[in-house]
This record gives sequence, structure tokens and C-alpha cells, in this order.
Amino acid sequence: MTSSSAPTPLSYKTAGVDIEAGDALVERIKPLAKKTMREGVLSGLGGFGALFEVPKRYQEPVLVSGTDGVGTKLKLAFEWNVHDTVGIDLVAMSVNDVLVQGAEPLFFLDYFACGKLDVDTAAAVVGGIARGCELAGCALIGGETAEMPGMYPPGEYDLAGFCVGAVEKSKILTGQGVAEGDVVLGLASSGVHSNGFSLVRKCIERAGNALPATLDGQPLRQAVMQPTRIYVKNVLAALAAHPHSADAGSPGGIKALAHITGGGLLENIPRVLPDGLAAHLVKGSWPQSELFAWLQATAGIDDMEMNRTFNNGIGMVVVVAADAAAACAATLRAAGEQVYEIGRIAPRGHGAAVVVA
Repeated sequence: MTSSSAPTPLSYKTAGVDIEAGDALVERIKPLAKKTMREGVLSGLGGFGALFEVPKRYQEPVLVSGTDGVGTKLKLAFEWNVHDTVGIDLVAMSVNDVLVQGAEPLFFLDYFACGKLDVDTAAAVVGGIARGCELAGCALIGGETAEMPGMYPPGEYDLAGFCVGAVEKSKILTGQGVAEGDVVLGLASSGVHSNGFSLVRKCIERAGNALPATLDGQPLRQAVMQPTRIYVKNVLAALAAHPHSADAGSPGGIKALAHITGGGLLENIPRVLPDGLAAHLVKGSWPQSELFAWLQATAGIDDMEMNRTFNNGIGMVVVVAADAAAACAATLRAAGEQVYEIGRIAPRGHGAAVVVA
């Protein structure tokens, strides 16, 4: 006779999904999310859907939405075990995009996906997301943690973020008021932000043992991983102080904003310019950091390739009427931004939409 035994019972946990770890993460992040609460939030974490009421101070609210990720910057986060700042990057990429329409970010949701959930790592990431929301003045009201065995290599994860903002219908920034002679202001970036990291990683690989110890007074890893600057509060204050009016005879104000993300200065500024106009930027009107100089030298690329790959030191562009440019720059500087007058708006003719010379 042969004996047989029952197969070992299978459970969700033996299949690779740890429900208890997920519950522990939720408890860890609840106080972090609570710190981001603001007017309009009607429900906290844990529900099937998050509830938010548009603040009653809006007369004709228009909702503006944005979504993004962190990209291959995450590969360095895994390699260097730096997980506490990529959440700021995640928030920044969406809230800065929403800001470009003149909108105030209201709430944010995140999506964290991994093969096996490490609660400490996930909590560090979400801590960064909560910090980013605080910096942007928006609420972290929901999200999703997906543990999917076999989908990601051990120690790796992916992030996506979703932001909704609001703007008065009459104050939407479309760029249609941009005209010849307007001034282009550049707000300094904090570093590479979250774009161009496929090339950054190649530069690090090429440098090998010849990597510089420091760049811009920081250890190399810290300089490279500096989180994306969040411009929301300072730029919203400048928009309130220097609004643009189409009425004849009224002083001009801020007419357009451009978030300098993938595609750099050359690809992003044209997105907010009317047909027939170009931005003529003055080379050297803003400083090149040691980080960007090192990237350019290591990659062996020209200025044009730098300006269409990286933000190259300018993370947000503000197009403002010439008669309001000095006052607008002063407002932004007083709030803590590094501001440079980097060019003017001119007729495009048969040239490029952005010229750096």
C-alpha cells in the first residue's frame, strides 16, 4: 500500500502577499497623512474612495489634474538606499504641473507597487510624499499599496502620483496673453529634479572610480538625489500679487508659467507660447552648477543637448509683462526663490521656438 498526504495548505501570505504588513504600513502612514489635512477634506485614509469638497471661496472653480512618476531616478534610490526624498519628487512633478495652469493643488493620491512589501522602506517613501504635500499645501487623502509577487525584483518598487487642483475660471493661465517684449524669468532648480536620469546614470557608470566626491558643496549622492523643488506656495503668492489683466491700460502681470521637466527648456517653454512667438534666452544669464557642468563634461554633449535633456538650473519659467517684471522678481526673491531674468519674448519668424544665445 502507498500512503498519501494532503498538500500543504496555501495562503495569501505563502503566495507572497503579507496582509499584516500592509495593515502595519497603513497605521504608520496615518499620522503622516494627518499632518497634510486642509480645508475641503471630508474623509481620511482607509475608505474605498477619498472625499474632498472644493472650498467655498471659489466662485467658478475649474479642476485641474495631473499625474506623473519619478522615473529612473528610482534606480539610484534602490542602489544607494535613499528612499526618504523620492516621495517629494513624486508630489513635485504633479503639483508643479498643476500650478502652471494657475491652480492651487488641493489633494494628492499615491500608488506604491512592489514585489514584496518592506514596511520601513514604504514608510520612508510615503513620509516623503507627505512632506511634499505639506510643502505644496495639498492634502494626502488616499492611495494604493500594491504587493505583487514576481512583478518587481527584490528591493525595488514603482511610484505614481495623482494631483487635483482648482483655479477660478477667469484666472486660468493659458499663455494666450503672452506678447512680444514680455520678460522671461527663471526660478532656480534644486538640481536635476526627476528628469534625465537615464543619462545621469550613464554618466555615473562612465565615471566609474573617478566620480567627484562633492558637487556644489554636497556629497555627490546628495547632490544627485536632491528632491525636485516645489514652487507652489511662492508662485501662487506671486500670481496673487501680480495678476495679468487683458484690459487695455491696466498693468501687466504674470502671463504664463512653464514647468521645466522632460525635454528641458527647449521643449517645455514652447508649450505656453502662442503661435508666432519665441523665447530668446540669454546664455550665461543664470549660473551653471557644478553638477550640471560635470554631467555635460562627462556625457560630452553640447549646450543644445543639455537644454533639451535637463532643466539645466531652471526649474520653473515665469513669463511676465515687462512693466511688472522687476516687482514680480522681487516678490519671488522675498519668498525665497532664486530668480534670474533669462530672456525676452520675440517674434518667432522661421527660427526655433526657444533660442539660447
